[in-house]
Amino acid sequence: MPTVKLVLEYDGTCYAGWQRQPDHPTIQKAIERAIHQVGRATVSVIGAGRTDSGVHALGQVASFRTDRDWPASNWMRALNAVLPKDIAVRSSALMDVRFHAQHDARGKLYTYRILHRPARPTVDRAFVWHIYRPLNEAAMEQAAATLIGSQDFSSFEGSLTDNTNPICHLQRLAVIRHDDQIHIEAYADRFLKHMVRAMVGTVVEVGLGKRTPDSLVEVLKARDRSAAGQTAPPHGLCLMRVDYE
Repeated sequence: MPTVKLVLEYDGTCYAGWQRQPDHPTIQKAIERAIHQVGRATVSVIGAGRTDSGVHALGQVASFRTDRDWPASNWMRALNAVLPKDIAVRSSALMDVRFHAQHDARGKLYTYRILHRPARPTVDRAFVWHIYRPLNEAAMEQAAATLIGSQDFSSFEGSLTDNTNPICHLQRLAVIRHDDQIHIEAYADRFLKHMVRAMVGTVVEVGLGKRTPDSLVEVLKARDRSAAGQTAPPHGLCLMRVDYE
């Protein structure tokens, strides 16, 4: 049975996240339903990352095994014909039978978008966190730099998780200005539940003057979620890509 790899783009606004849930629309459920519709088979789709409710993706990766003997490109065309308009397959490939979208991932890049201007957003309202108050970007950059490295990120982990390993190698946490937007890019080998949003919320508190950049060192040492700042709203976050080498 070949393993099919999908690269997915989706608007997470109307979904309760990636992971299948009873009585709630999810990305995983929509993909599995589409595969059943075109391939006449029930499969379990594995996602590289379990994006939260309201979080978007431009480069989510999923995999599944099938006995359908199709060329790789057929999967993209067939699934895009039946998927909802807010989910699309950007590419499809046939992989080694051992390929696993989650376990084989070596790095993930997320981008969080902040709209920093007095006027509220309209067109982008479902994709940015609107902040109108002054932000000290230099302080935000300094705070972000203190989090880079391989360390315990328990202070930035959401509750109700069965994860037993809080160590992540955060290789990049950059604060970048694009006109009236501030993008916070996070790249790591893995992320804990709500970790990116918690880091963003804490760095924003630094920018607002609610805490100092150096205080994030103590936040890490605390290994306690209450030591860090707010969890940024989900709709500003997007999974950009997943790396496998």
